[in-house]
Amino acid sequence: MLYDLIEKLGKNLMINGKPVRGLALCIVFLVSFLFVFFTIKIFRKVLPKDHGREFAVNGELSQGKARGAGLIFITGFVILTALFIPLDLEKVLYLVFIYGAMLSGYLDDASDVPWGEVKKGLIDLVISGGIAGTYYYFNSGKFKLPFLKVVIEPHPAVFIILAAILVWAAINVTNCSDGVDGLCATLCMVTIFFVSRFLEDSAMITACLIMLAALGAYLWSNSSPSSILMGDAGSRALGVFLALICLKTGSPLIFIPLAIVLIIDGGLGLVKLSFIRFLRLKNFMKNIRTPIHDHVRKNKGWSDTQVVARFVIIQILVAACFCFITE
Repeated sequence: MLYDLIEKLGKNLMINGKPVRGLALCIVFLVSFLFVFFTIKIFRKVLPKDHGREFAVNGELSQGKARGAGLIFITGFVILTALFIPLDLEKVLYLVFIYGAMLSGYLDDASDVPWGEVKKGLIDLVISGGIAGTYYYFNSGKFKLPFLKVVIEPHPAVFIILAAILVWAAINVTNCSDGVDGLCATLCMVTIFFVSRFLEDSAMITACLIMLAALGAYLWSNSSPSSILMGDAGSRALGVFLALICLKTGSPLIFIPLAIVLIIDGGLGLVKLSFIRFLRLKNFMKNIRTPIHDHVRKNKGWSDTQVVARFVIIQILVAACFCFITE
């Protein structure tokens, strides 16, 4: 495996009589960033153009920009992960589901007529169930509760349903949060970084590093004012990845504190829609625009830069406090 060769090089390379530790991870990170960065530069011209977002604040500003960049950086992530981590059936299946989420999102991005909720919902169901079932088969249904350090082992069917709900929720909150230049990708980077602190599987830690590099390369062109947009191709695959790495920590509920801003920003819209549609509460949260990033831009006058900076600061503060408390 390529990673093993790099690691051996690091052990044999000496500076001041000491082996260079972390060289392999450093090389993986830099190679991943450069690979995705130049891949975006080369292939961005083939991406479909955004038509603008009719109901979003400043939605017209996205019109004409390359959309669906997730096709490029998620493809880069999958290729690099296959190169740099030891693959077994479990990890291959994870990559297949992540890529499937990306492809379904990209096809929606490229479609002249947006896909319906039923079609996307069925795809989400297959992907969420696939990730949950794969995880249970290769690991177990046991999970730890944060703070309490209590291990729970529910019935297999219950665990798979709960894990699938986690994946489904992650897909939808990341998707709904993708509406401000740099916001979704930066929040995902913060969450991935902090979740990686709780991972014990070195291959999954390396996968997190590769995803961080890929998102960094994407953000180079997506920072405000952006020239490319990740689209559903990126946001949906990122949701799957976030849920997966939280599952792999053995304490999936850490998704709540470590992705709290994503959950609030993207999730409140889902809650609002559900209450209005299913409970017929037409005035529920009527004074709050969703996603929340639209509310603070329209009602509070925040600029796009302020939204990203303040949301990221809040996420870092919450995640850091959670890590300090659970150490």
